[in-house]
Amino acid sequence: MRSRLLTPAFYQQGAVAVARGLLGCVLARSAPEGTASGVIVETEAYAGRTDAACHSFKLEGPRPGHRTEVMFRPGGLAYVYLIYGMYCCFNVTCAPAGRAEAVLVRALAPLEGKPLMCARRGTEDERKFCSGPGKLCMALAVTREQNGADLRGETLRILRGDPIQDAEVVATPRINVDYAGEDAALPYRFAVKDSPFLSTRRFLKAAPRGEGFGDTTS
Repeated sequence: MRSRLLTPAFYQQGAVAVARGLLGCVLARSAPEGTASGVIVETEAYAGRTDAACHSFKLEGPRPGHRTEVMFRPGGLAYVYLIYGMYCCFNVTCAPAGRAEAVLVRALAPLEGKPLMCARRGTEDERKFCSGPGKLCMALAVTREQNGADLRGETLRILRGDPIQDAEVVATPRINVDYAGEDAALPYRFAVKDSPFLSTRRFLKAAPRGEGFGDTTS
């Protein structure tokens, strides 16, 4: 299994390259009751202190005790935060230390541990297990206890999967970042266009199929 772990170099590429490169990879979470995993089919890039949609926007550096502190560390860690006071969101830090970039994982195609996901999510519809940032955290039992976890570790890890070809990928604006002004229109959401497991099909019809996303094989 360790041979399938993404390399440390992969996580240093920056948010846009990592967001595209994560498509087709496998996010796995091992808990006492078992392991659950899924293929990543939708991501969003948050490109650091110059990106008005990013949590680290305009921050000079890490603030002790602030939720963004982990973003300023070297890439390859989990950044898990709470939204609406009740739902966790799982992110991947993805740049050299200090750049404070991250990728939000928005949706998974369920793979291993489907009975666990069914019980945790309260539905038998596999399309609803991980079709959103909060849903996938519930399905995989990812909580803020995993904030800062090494993604090459035993309990939370990302593994190489089957490559997703550029022709299968679309790049669209991100979801629910209207507060970011002009940056809300940046094509930083990457999705496997024909996947039935996406969080939303918003923007997909107008989005061109992806090509030229750069080297995602590091």
